Amino acid sequence: MSADGLDPVIHGPARLRIMVTLATLPEGDDLSFSRLQDLLGLTPGNLITHLRKLEDAGYVATAKTGAGVVARTSVALTHDGRTALANYSTVLRQLLDAAAAPPPSAP
Repeated sequence: MSADGLDPVIHGPARLRIMVTLATLPEGDDLSFSRLQDLLGLTPGNLITHLRKLEDAGYVATAKTGAGVVARTSVALTHDGRTALANYSTVLRQLLDAAAAPPPSAP
């Protein structure tokens, strides 16, 4: 966590988009790597880099099946990832609410 409570692993724009996209799936569902790439408009190398960071944090899980032309890599949000995203969202909402609050009046 950073000083303001926002998880720096999630806070990067591409990683936040990955987390949010995967969070729209029911728990236990996954997306293929290529489908996730298409949805986000990221290059394969860029997506791999961000997925590694999220996987190292335990927020996403990847699984490879098949070989050659029928190979498929699936990506899913873990339970810890859902929890981290929920915490991140709560902290971000609190920060935004505080910024929108009227300033205290001077005595």
